Amino acid sequence: MKVYDLHCDVLYKLAKAEEPLSFADSSKLQASKKSLEAGEIALQVFAVFVSDGFPKERLFLEAIRQIEFFHNEIVAKDDNIIPIYEWEQLESLQEGQIGAVLSLEGLDMIDGDMHKLKLLLSHGVKLVGLTWNGANQVADGSSEESGTGLTPFGEEVISLLNELNIIVDVSHLSEQSFWDVLPKAKWLMASHSNTRALCDSPRNLSDSQIKALIAKNSPIHVVYYPPFIDATKKSVEIQDLEKHIEHIVSLGGKHLTGLGSDFDGISECVVGLEDASKTQNLVRKLLESYTSEEVEGFTSKNFERFVMRICREA
Repeated sequence: MKVYDLHCDVLYKLAKAEEPLSFADSSKLQASKKSLEAGEIALQVFAVFVSDGFPKERLFLEAIRQIEFFHNEIVAKDDNIIPIYEWEQLESLQEGQIGAVLSLEGLDMIDGDMHKLKLLLSHGVKLVGLTWNGANQVADGSSEESGTGLTPFGEEVISLLNELNIIVDVSHLSEQSFWDVLPKAKWLMASHSNTRALCDSPRNLSDSQIKALIAKNSPIHVVYYPPFIDATKKSVEIQDLEKHIEHIVSLGGKHLTGLGSDFDGISECVVGLEDASKTQNLVRKLLESYTSEEVEGFTSKNFERFVMRICREA
């Protein structure tokens, strides 16, 4: 069953590697092309992430460098990797092809400069997270709640993203930032977040946040990182991740639930879900509790309906 994965950090890992890594088949990548194919991933979102481990003065250049990796190492070297610059392209993807989408994870790299943001967006970015864990000139992140929430500059950023029909990703926002962004963003989603009711992490969403996203018909994609699934267990299994899907469904979000692995951004893995090649293990587990149509919703159809709505209403 084909899968749309809304978040991975392959670009970050390629940029940080001391020696060049092959996207095609490197065993050091959790979401290499070989693993994506084995896991039947039909759409992969590749995040540009430079908030951690890079000197501040180099952040923007590192973001450009990661975008170059996307174009030169991921897209250009294989005819079966199709860059998605318009969501309508999803409808024309052929079996065996993998759609590749650029996203931004945190806007530290623009340093309050709208011109830098416009340059990054011009490369086909379709999804933008305003923060990583820390606060920046746009908003507070999930681990740094200054009380500012969304800044006046952040409001300008949201206006630009709305104008361009780019999705705002709330996954790393602080709670105050989340509530500030909610009424202002035209299109928004959580690309890789779980439920706080089951795992009390600031990176997860409270029931009130989940219900607010559902009310706005905004997708919520679960993340595979064990500390965000069950922080009390040394070994987290697929059924533990499934409980987060069950909880979102119980709140009325069956038609909005999806997947956002965070592969290559996580150091711990769910048993049986160690890399993208194991994705069908999750699909098979879900098929034990849900109909094939419902699981297709979780794996691709829910998100597809969402972005087709963007196409119709843009």
